[in-house]
Amino acid sequence: MGHILPISYKIADSKEEMEQIYRLNYATFVEEIPQHEVNTERLLVDRFHDENIYVIAKKKDEVIGMITVRGNRPFSLDQKLNNLDHYLPENAKPCEIRLLSIKREYRGGRVFYELCKRLVLYCVEQGYTMALISGTTRQLKLYKHIGFRPFGPLVGTKQAAYQPMYLTKENFESASRLFQRLLERAERRKRRGKVEEINFLPGPVPICKKVQEAWEKPAISHRSADFQHVFQNVQQALCELTGANYVEIGVGTGTLANDMVAAQLSVLDSKGLILANGEFGERLIDHGKSWNLSFEKIQKQWNTPILIDEIEEVLQGNPDISWLWTVHCETSTGYVYPLVALKEVCEKYHVHLCIDACSTIGVIPTDLTNVYLASLVSGKGLGSYPGIAIVFHERPIFPNRRIPNYLDLGRYQAATTVPFTHSSNGMFALEVALKQLTYASETLANEICEELMDAGMTVLRGESYSPGMITIELPSEISSREFGDQLKKAGILLSYESSYLLERNWVQIALMGELNQERIFKAMKEIKVRFIKLNKRKASTI
Repeated sequence: MGHILPISYKIADSKEEMEQIYRLNYATFVEEIPQHEVNTERLLVDRFHDENIYVIAKKKDEVIGMITVRGNRPFSLDQKLNNLDHYLPENAKPCEIRLLSIKREYRGGRVFYELCKRLVLYCVEQGYTMALISGTTRQLKLYKHIGFRPFGPLVGTKQAAYQPMYLTKENFESASRLFQRLLERAERRKRRGKVEEINFLPGPVPICKKVQEAWEKPAISHRSADFQHVFQNVQQALCELTGANYVEIGVGTGTLANDMVAAQLSVLDSKGLILANGEFGERLIDHGKSWNLSFEKIQKQWNTPILIDEIEEVLQGNPDISWLWTVHCETSTGYVYPLVALKEVCEKYHVHLCIDACSTIGVIPTDLTNVYLASLVSGKGLGSYPGIAIVFHERPIFPNRRIPNYLDLGRYQAATTVPFTHSSNGMFALEVALKQLTYASETLANEICEELMDAGMTVLRGESYSPGMITIELPSEISSREFGDQLKKAGILLSYESSYLLERNWVQIALMGELNQERIFKAMKEIKVRFIKLNKRKASTI
């Protein structure tokens, strides 16, 4: 199942978060609940903004919910309710909660509960004994489930009536256990009624439970001894997996890893050869141009094999070529270059072989013996989360002042500790993922291809194709966008939204990460049904 972005809860502390708070405030208290005047900026800054503490819910970079707390009197309730202290226990130290706002698609309990949980923690830290709120009468049942207790008469207007309520730490904790059970029951019902997704994307790939649990461990310093231990375990496991002599690990994507390779090639001050018969080979050419590398190229139409004889002919005619750079698996088509033959021809002409192995290591056995440089990422075949850039090298590399610090493999190798800030969560997850790793099944891939071809689909396939990447060329009458969108609604996530796939009307099935074989074939049946229906519909309109 695809990884769902987690929701985090925190005190707002950045300009970007404040800008989103103003917009959320406006959407709720101008457009939804008409308490304030419309304005062209569609922003609403609260009158107590400078005194407010904003507890927010974020999904990635998006603020999806907020609630504010403020301890200074007079409260807004002081102005709505005469003699407010008359309703409160003696010696109470109250604060006021205001501006509860949650985007519609995230309403229903969980986000509100977690906001309140974070808010209660803040109030306890500040020494407040209770929090006051004007609760909308439309959500009184929800407030009571959380532990809020009503007091006094309704305030506000007929159009926007509110019930004064208070929350104490004790009430929240006693109600919390019951509310958690209610939420869990509701979420189970929701899951039963929701399509369970199956993820056939080449990234992010489906993550197994043990890797998820490792990712969720508390973060630790990248300077700590514990982190160093994990880091060294990962380096050792990567070298054992591939037969490489050395590996350096940074924070970044496959693009960063390939920039590291290009940077290293730039200091060789020699001519090279780059191969391209698809999107990612063409990206290597772009890396070469960006780094002002001197190189020849063999560039063919997509999905057209580049033969070893053709490579040898170029090397014979250009004895000054000292390096060759290619993707190992061309992800855009699934075509796999013959690594053993590449090593042999490079050894024959004394050429350094460099490969982009982002879509092969972890998918098929990949031996990096006698490979000069190879790039990799933590997602895809390794079955972990994206965000870690990996470069293998055959020989020791020393720091070079001609290379920017962050891209200099020599600086990584020479460092006695991790040279730059690292994500401990990413390393925890990768360490576990390497222990869970299984290669993609050639038999399974062939069975899937046969199923699809039986339905009349054109599949890019043959002996030189990866079992981890299946490319389907749809007929011009069927839009890959429409096909992919339909399957997404059915909970089947294909790769189709990249511009290079849309241009060619292709969709792809990636068999990477944790996948259940029974669910794979269930999804294949649905893919076939959708294809046949669309094919018939299009044929009837011609």
